[in-house]
Amino acid sequence: MAIIAMVSAKGSPGVTTTALACTLAWRERTVLAECDPAGGSLLSGYLSRLEIPPVGLLPLAAAALRDQLAETFADQLVDLDARDPGRRLLLPGINDAVQSGTLRPTWEMLSAHFADLERGEPGYDVIADCGRLATNAPPWPLLFRADLVLLIVRAATLRTIAPAVGAAELLRRELTQHGQGTGALALALIGDGPYGRREIEQRLQLPTVVELPDDRPTAEVLSDGGGRLRGSQQLLRAAASAESAVREAIARRRVHLAPTASRGSGRA
Repeated sequence: MAIIAMVSAKGSPGVTTTALACTLAWRERTVLAECDPAGGSLLSGYLSRLEIPPVGLLPLAAAALRDQLAETFADQLVDLDARDPGRRLLLPGINDAVQSGTLRPTWEMLSAHFADLERGEPGYDVIADCGRLATNAPPWPLLFRADLVLLIVRAATLRTIAPAVGAAELLRRELTQHGQGTGALALALIGDGPYGRREIEQRLQLPTVVELPDDRPTAEVLSDGGGRLRGSQQLLRAAASAESAVREAIARRRVHLAPTASRGSGRA
């Protein structure tokens, strides 16, 4: 598995919380990259009790412009798990949307580096929190390179589902125009509501790969920090269970793409 990009239509459907829950719950080594052009939130939320130096995506982008991305990458990471160092890492995002202009010319380089992490020693998967498509400059190069693009949708009401219709259509159009097709696009549904999974899939014309409960106590700790994870932690347990489905979806897509790649190399 390489890059899993998570994105939403608008509002606050839980992209960051979902990305963090998966990072904390999955078995394999993972880097959570805050790639939201509107700004990251984990340093001021989940990690707000820690004093962390100014590291992350912005200095990494500056290093990329100097052709020093690979040498600088490890220094921009924050370890999320003191009990198992090096397994769950965070690349903090920018502090303000104004800084997104610095990132724009570097997304191609950053995305290529993220993809290469899978083949490193040790290898890492990347979960990219790409925020809302409603921003002025979504990280399209990263979405085009992703092995799986998950559109996060809250299933609570029609009001939370309706904005995803346009987002799904935009993603389908952009991925197709850039030669990726729609095989990498799927849903991550959060919570329950009056509409079932199949109804939402039919409305958005996308399959569901991840389903997570609306576990408010756990989500609040992952979002705001300042407390310990208590109780049943349904969100983390569901995120852990979703890992196999995500890996299977990526494996199916890679098998589907392999013949195309072989034909292309044969013509060269």
